[in-house]
Amino acid sequence: MALLFAESRSRPARRPNSNPNLQPWRWTLLVIIGAVAVVIVLLRLWQLQVVNHDVYLALASGQQEIYRQLFPKRGAIYATEKSADGTVRQIPLAINRRAYIVYANTREVSEPMKTAEALAGILDMPAEALAEILSKPDDPYEPLKRRVSEDAAAGIKDLNLAGIGLQEMAERFYPNNEISSHILGFVSYQDNSLVGQYGVEGSFDKILAGTAGAIRSEQDAKGVWIPMADRQFIPAVDGADLVLTIDWPIQFNACRALDEWVSRHGADGGSVVVINPQSGAILAMCGNPDFNPNIYNEAEKIAVFNNPATFLEYEPGSIMKTMTMSAAIDQQKVKPETTYNDTGEVKIGSYTIRNSDSKAYGLQTMVSVLQKSLNTGAIFAMRQLGAAAFQKYIDDFGFGELTGIELDGEAMGDISRLSEKNEIYAATASFGQGLTVTPLQMVAAYAALANGGKLMKPYLVQKITHANGQSEIHEPVAVRQVVSERTAAVVGGILVSVVEEGHGKRAGVPGYHLAGKTGTAQIPRKDGPGYEPGATIGSFIGYGPVENPRFAMIVRIDRPRDVQFAESSAAPLFGKIAKFILQYYEIPPREVTTAP
Repeated sequence: MALLFAESRSRPARRPNSNPNLQPWRWTLLVIIGAVAVVIVLLRLWQLQVVNHDVYLALASGQQEIYRQLFPKRGAIYATEKSADGTVRQIPLAINRRAYIVYANTREVSEPMKTAEALAGILDMPAEALAEILSKPDDPYEPLKRRVSEDAAAGIKDLNLAGIGLQEMAERFYPNNEISSHILGFVSYQDNSLVGQYGVEGSFDKILAGTAGAIRSEQDAKGVWIPMADRQFIPAVDGADLVLTIDWPIQFNACRALDEWVSRHGADGGSVVVINPQSGAILAMCGNPDFNPNIYNEAEKIAVFNNPATFLEYEPGSIMKTMTMSAAIDQQKVKPETTYNDTGEVKIGSYTIRNSDSKAYGLQTMVSVLQKSLNTGAIFAMRQLGAAAFQKYIDDFGFGELTGIELDGEAMGDISRLSEKNEIYAATASFGQGLTVTPLQMVAAYAALANGGKLMKPYLVQKITHANGQSEIHEPVAVRQVVSERTAAVVGGILVSVVEEGHGKRAGVPGYHLAGKTGTAQIPRKDGPGYEPGATIGSFIGYGPVENPRFAMIVRIDRPRDVQFAESSAAPLFGKIAKFILQYYEIPPREVTTAP
């Protein structure tokens, strides 16, 4: 027994596995490590294929696709046009198109002159100038020309010239060139992005531009991406499209007619604004001189970018007499048949104010004050009303404040002298001197008369359509009731007589009752008191048809060289554009009955 026991103790014990050198706990640890590694790999695959799928999809699609996904597309801008069947279609005013930068890697250009001769015709550049650029030593990127069209780029590709490359870029394109340039503005390139300047492009830049995307990842101290770190892909959000209130046929016709009239009279410039009286929607807005937003950098003066309809303030002249008469009638201080004795002049302190033609007309009614555009009659109406009440109506019609139209750089005008106690300021303001307004303020005030005395806020954008398909519709906004409906109707009747019997005859359209008023404004001297001799600004403003006004319009001609008064400069242009609008809206002429 002792021997057997001794033998059993001396026999080595068996190990549980075939590897005599591996302890059991080590085997377990190896299995655990392997399982964890498999889980990590699976989790990483899930992260790459699911969580960061968009990031790597973008990276795999190439540099150009990354650009498209990170940099948003700028929204388009449209006007509208109504077809004969009543449908409305959108007319592009500002869109995007693909263009290219042609560049050279001069290190790879072996024959500069031969290469330049091949490119000269396509790029419309002198071969000698190109050859000089292509001869620069060791320049890996030398731009030759920007904004090259797709057709031209295709031609360059076909040439397969060594050292010549193409870089795609987004280009803003304005199909109608100068027409609507003051409304639209333009875009410039800043840090490879399009940035809106002036007009709608400027005031709606953030909405049009959209939101840039991004690819984010953790980086090491040297700024290198950490391969196993999480990455986040944020796609760009394209800019919104804008649909303006502009009615394209009216806009096109009005702008072309304005250019023709400015040229015909040798004028410095002018403006036209057409507005819907019931809503305040701007149907047309034109300025001269204008510019081509496609080549805005070729404009001779930066001042040409300012919209003359909203930026240029001027003394309106006799078109302000309508506001004076409306206020006096609204307060029942005068009636159309109220009379006064016109002696041809009014003395206020040391000042003597005369009619524009220096004539005296004797006994006159309030109707004849507007028909003959008598300064003395405007002063009479203001005095019946009182200077304080007169100032309140001028305020209520919207002068001296911004209209709120969606354009940067709008001027307020200046009516500050009305706050002074000296009666001379109210007297001169009654016929449009000593205060300044903008054409937009003026046409909005007349539109209030066309709208039963209710002033509407002018607006230019009727719809914003975002990238997700959601749309914002801009509704008309009433500002205030300035005069009663009765007053508006009475004044409208007087203004019809101005067109049909007074100084506004050349603004009339046969078969239609149009309301309107001429205004010949003097231009203040810049180097001292008084006015420039022989220099005037001619305006005509009105609306129609008076029974159911569909439009209100102001026409302004700056410094015409061949005529002095608005009845010969602005009035005929008003009539020309009004005739087109009436025909475009298919408004039938009134029936004219003749006595048997």
